[in-house]
Amino acid sequence: QVQLVESGGGLVQAGGSLRLSCAASTRTFSTYIMGWFRQAPGKEREVVATISTTGGTTNYADSVKGRFTISRDNARNTVYLQMNSLKPEDTAVYYCNARFFGNNYWGQGTQVTVLS
Repeated sequence: QVQLVESGGGLVQAGGSLRLSCAASTRTFSTYIMGWFRQAPGKEREVVATISTTGGTTNYADSVKGRFTISRDNARNTVYLQMNSLKPEDTAVYYCNARFFGNNYWGQGTQVTVLS
């Protein structure tokens, strides 16, 4: 069982920045593909960004390319999401995800609200 704890959400003006962190309680963090997802009210959860086990490969949703950056620190068992040039449509609950073959774990989520 892996526990994921997100932090760093909050209220920000459009054009501002936030950095989300997700700390994982596992000794095998480096074996997990990590990702950030988000869910806005009335919408389905969607993938925002993913990062490979070594951090060498990242993927982004088209809506955040060029504005968000996912990274990880395997020594600290932590994955980050740097969010710049935030827009009101980025408002959502952001969830951290850890995936290893058939195992899939989620954090409790952190609210990000972008004011216009």
